Amino acid sequence: MTMETTTESFRTPAGITLGLEHFGDPAAPLVLLAGAPTMLSWPDALCETLARRGRHVVRYDLRDAGASTSGDPESPDYTLRDLADDAAALARGLDDLPAHLGGIGISGMVAQVAALDHPDAFSALTLAGTRPVAPGPVDADLPDHDARTMERMFALPMPDWSDRDAVAAFAAAHAEILGNDPAAARTTAARVVDRTPSADPAAGRANQLGMVFAALDCTPRWRERLAELAVPTLVVHGRRDPFFPVGNGEALAREIPDAQLHVLDRAATAIPDDLTDEVAAVMLAR
Repeated sequence: MTMETTTESFRTPAGITLGLEHFGDPAAPLVLLAGAPTMLSWPDALCETLARRGRHVVRYDLRDAGASTSGDPESPDYTLRDLADDAAALARGLDDLPAHLGGIGISGMVAQVAALDHPDAFSALTLAGTRPVAPGPVDADLPDHDARTMERMFALPMPDWSDRDAVAAFAAAHAEILGNDPAAARTTAARVVDRTPSADPAAGRANQLGMVFAALDCTPRWRERLAELAVPTLVVHGRRDPFFPVGNGEALAREIPDAQLHVLDRAATAIPDDLTDEVAAVMLAR
């Protein structure tokens, strides 16, 4: 049975509007899940499971995604640090106590920087399918995107971003290449289209692919600061992830003090619904 949820917007002290969705009791300890870039990158089933296990779960859209503040996703006027500030402002605005912050894929980068720059705002950290460096050239000791996978992805023709069915079909094909569930990706992509307020093709592409990160200023580096993290940290990574291969998660777990690595043997870049109980259990153990 689907859990009842509440959607709303939150305005940060910097004047940024963030679209968000609540699951569970607002008086319960807060688990804040940053979108990658939309909130739907976190599965409904995981949010509902965490809520049923006694957490107030809030997932939210990053800037230039979903119901959050949008500008020009091809030329963002903000930085990775600004996205980290958004996460901290949201955590502080939703609860008097520090939050458990989760980031998945590209939002895992946001989560790392947020926890480093605002250690008082967060009580725990979950980093799913991400890496300790920004988009672009990877450090020599980290595995890069799988070349064959990237070749196949780039060979896919771009859809008409205003055509809901075409976008959903593209997402299904994209998911199959990555090793994710095509049917689940098709459904999620259609929901993302429905939540994209602008008909601008650039906005549609940004909401589906998170391409704003290709133009985002992510300096300075933060990998060398990971040893400063003093909150319990869980690193979740799919064994079959070809985009950020599992060696990236292993590096995070090595470099963050006392971090726990939990590898999902049957997963790629997404968290499958049938693994949400497993993921929720390890998240709540931190």
